[in-house]
Amino acid sequence: MNLKNIIVTIIILIIAYTQTYADIYYYKDENGTLHFTDRPKSTDREKYQVLMRDSIKSWRKSDNVETTRYDRYIDDAAKKYGVEFTLIKAVIKAESNFDRWAVSPKGARGLMQIMPENFKKLGLYNPFNPRQNIMAGTQYLKEMMNRFDNLSLAIAAYNAGPTTVNNYKRIPPYRETQTYVKRVLRYYRSYNGFR
Repeated sequence: MNLKNIIVTIIILIIAYTQTYADIYYYKDENGTLHFTDRPKSTDREKYQVLMRDSIKSWRKSDNVETTRYDRYIDDAAKKYGVEFTLIKAVIKAESNFDRWAVSPKGARGLMQIMPENFKKLGLYNPFNPRQNIMAGTQYLKEMMNRFDNLSLAIAAYNAGPTTVNNYKRIPPYRETQTYVKRVLRYYRSYNGFR
């Protein structure tokens, strides 16, 4: 085991032992030096990778989340792509709980959790820019809605990919996707005033 691996192991153990409550990011610079932080600067975020996820985030109460902060961008996207405001908002709630800095374990980024391989196709240059992310995510959601002409299937395709939904001709039998579709539809009904 070389010195670098020992240092990384020690850092991980310290982090685990002290029960930090933040995502931990790292990157290796051109000299091979590892840099760690819980708050990468917005100008440097693309070069960081997630080392450790905040396990508390998944069960923190969401009542304190400011759900109106991005409404003007959601409204712009709704008008541009012809997608209901409340549906876009429901997807954002389900995907990131309105956390513009969210990064999934699979690498999806931003409010609408867009995968890096889709950035170019959707014209997304900075996934952490709320307006860009909402516009790109809504464009993709609209593509799924046009392709499947069924809201539940479109939502499933947003989560699992259109090829997977095409192959099954229904919501895929993946617990994550089935739960995701139910969650988005629940938020959608709630934002429309239904419980």
